[in-house]
Amino acid sequence: MNIAFFLLPKDEVVYLTPQSTIRQALERMERHRYTAVPIIDREGRYVGTLTEGDLLWKIKNTPGLSFENAHKYTLEEVPRRMENKPVRIDAEMLDLISLAKVQNFVPVEDDMGIFIGIVRRSEIIEYCAQLLANCHEQVQEGKNTAEHSCELL
Repeated sequence: MNIAFFLLPKDEVVYLTPQSTIRQALERMERHRYTAVPIIDREGRYVGTLTEGDLLWKIKNTPGLSFENAHKYTLEEVPRRMENKPVRIDAEMLDLISLAKVQNFVPVEDDMGIFIGIVRRSEIIEYCAQLLANCHEQVQEGKNTAEHSCELL
């Protein structure tokens, strides 16, 4: 299955830059109700994912940092505790599934390493659920063949 089918393009993705401030990140994440957002540099490359936890740890470990002065700190100063790995647009669905186990979304890059969008974990789960439902239906109808084996059920 071509993962481009599941791609939410960059122009529809909420993302930040390393030069964004902590306050901008907090406000954008609150507004969209996201717990994680990709960080994209000026050249359009994916540099990592910022999580709520990253922001909380930064606030906890930085004396004097509060919401009132969060505009003075950029995301370049926020350590990220997890490395969310991107895939290339020609990746296989199995690559997405393995990453989606531990990431809310999977960043997607083109063959030049430029961020082009994300695939959300919910889309991957929905795809897998549909495959299982189709398999279950085949088993129930006795249409399960060696060519299209549904041994998982």
